[in-house]
Amino acid sequence: MNAARSLPVRAAAVAATAAAALLVSAFGGYHTTRATATLGAPASAEVETHADKHNQADVTFAQTMILHHRQAIAMAEMARTRASSSDVKALAVKIKKEQASEIRTMAGWLNAWGEKVPRGMYGMRHGHPSGMARMMNRKEMHALNRASGKSFDTMFLTMMIKHHGGAVQMAKAEKKHGSYGPAKALANRIVITQTAEIAQMRKMLRTS
Repeated sequence: MNAARSLPVRAAAVAATAAAALLVSAFGGYHTTRATATLGAPASAEVETHADKHNQADVTFAQTMILHHRQAIAMAEMARTRASSSDVKALAVKIKKEQASEIRTMAGWLNAWGEKVPRGMYGMRHGHPSGMARMMNRKEMHALNRASGKSFDTMFLTMMIKHHGGAVQMAKAEKKHGSYGPAKALANRIVITQTAEIAQMRKMLRTS
């Protein structure tokens, strides 16, 4: 191909490249993480959208909800030997299973983000769960641990209704302020699941 004939071809290639760049720019919700967004990039290039990025609200949600869930699990474990109602025991098993799985998921996110996975149940100075909605304090947890039979059932349901209400409040905040898609999806699931369990526990209290 002579120089005169190749000029239009080169011009067309330049125009195509520019058009592709404009198209990506127009949908400005994309940026690359491990590969450069150029023509000819491999099909396996990892592209991250805004929905996949996390922000501080996502980090706070994961860290505080892990602590919140750990306390719910501790309460549920007490029910195994102290509850008298089979319905309370069954609910406690369900809560422990659900929330242990969610803790593993959130800890995985924090590790991937290079953030600290909180230890223990409170994670705050002097053991005060400030900043975590409707957590039980140490005195309330000790009182629950000393109860048994029907007294335990009533105390457990009353406290867990309050505790679930706090989780729902935190999850709604994540849905509003979070950025990480999977975290917002988990928050939505927590709202649905724990709202239903609150209704169930209120009914159990009325009929006990």
